[in-house]
Amino acid sequence: MTYKLDMTMMFAMHDALRRELERIARVAARPGDDPRQALRTAVGWELFKTFLLVHHTAEDLAIWPVMRRELSGDDLLLLDAMESEHAAIDPLLESMDAALTDREHGLERLGGLVDALVTKLGGHLRHEESEGLPLIDATLTEEQWRRFGEVHRERVGADGPRYLPWVLDGRDPAPILGRMPAAIREAYRDEWRPAYDRLTLYP
Repeated sequence: MTYKLDMTMMFAMHDALRRELERIARVAARPGDDPRQALRTAVGWELFKTFLLVHHTAEDLAIWPVMRRELSGDDLLLLDAMESEHAAIDPLLESMDAALTDREHGLERLGGLVDALVTKLGGHLRHEESEGLPLIDATLTEEQWRRFGEVHRERVGADGPRYLPWVLDGRDPAPILGRMPAAIREAYRDEWRPAYDRLTLYP
C-alpha cells in the first residue's frame, strides 16, 4: 500500500518489536537453563518494555483521540479494538515480571506468558498494519502525524541514544539515518551505535 503519511518509523518500530519478541521467546525456550534469571537481568527485556510503552503511550495520546473526533460508526469500533489490544498487553508485561521473580511457580508460568505476549502483541501489530495504519493515513493530516512523532520523541527523552540503535538493530540504517540531521547521524555513528553494540542484550 502507498501511504500519503511517512510510515517509515512506524514500520521500523513494529519490526523492532517483532525482533525482540523472537529473541525473548528464544531465551525463554533455552534447554537446561533457567530463563527467569536471563530475562530478569536482561537489558534487552528492559529496552523492549520501555520502548513498547513509549510507542503505545504516544499512540494513545496523539493518534486515537484525534481520530475519535473525526470518525464515526465502524471506524470507531476499530479504534476501540486498537485501544483494547493496547490495554491487554501491559498486564502481560507485569505478569511476566512477576513470574521472573517468583521462585516457586514462575518457571512453570513463564512459557505460557511468553506465548501469550507473542500472540497478543504480534496480533495487534498485524491488525494495526492491515486496518489501523490505512485508517490513520486517511484521517490524520501531515501536521497531526508530525505531532505524533514529536510526542513519541518526547516520551523517548533521554533514552534517545539507545532508542535509535535499538530500532535499527538488524536492519539497514541508511534509509532512516539519511533523513536525519547530520548531528544525529554523527552521534549514531561515533557514539550511540558503538555503545549499543557493547551491550549484552540477553545473557
